[in-house]
Amino acid sequence: MRSFTTLDLQYAHRFYGFNGEAQYLHGHTGILTIEVEDSVNMGVNMVFPCNEINKTAWDVLKNFDHALVLREDDPLLPAILAVYEEQGIKDGSPTNTMKGEAFKTDLATAYPDSRLVVTKETMTVEGMIKIVYDLLKDKLNIAKITFTSGVNAASEEYEPGNEKARCPLCGIALDEDGTCPKCGYKA
Repeated sequence: MRSFTTLDLQYAHRFYGFNGEAQYLHGHTGILTIEVEDSVNMGVNMVFPCNEINKTAWDVLKNFDHALVLREDDPLLPAILAVYEEQGIKDGSPTNTMKGEAFKTDLATAYPDSRLVVTKETMTVEGMIKIVYDLLKDKLNIAKITFTSGVNAASEEYEPGNEKARCPLCGIALDEDGTCPKCGYKA
């Protein structure tokens, strides 16, 4: 069985080197749906609490919300960083409160203080799905990810890994010590 959650992401990007309207800097509202598959947890009668899927995903993905997403070879990148430096916001601002933890993977690097994500490839809906799966595959038993941005949409199905040990009181994944990070239950 599957549980799923949906997140809204507001971001700006462009398709550097693309011959068309998307070569210009523009913004989107992206809708990301993450489906998690597992057995129904008998203690709480659910696969995984949707609010916990959302929280787990949001802890990482909030780096994309109200952020600029550029490819690493985009010539706009150094110019934007120079402007941020000149304005004194490159290393953050007291009003920048929606920061996730910085991350660096083979596909993308998040610079939360600058509200910037730098990608290896152009940030298409397909590219976003690859990045999200890479960031969350070890945290959630992902069966499917769908991303819609403007009129563009894509989805990818995955063979879920294995069942995760979950709390019989909350339904969320136990940590490496077998303890529930939400309620403290110990397996």
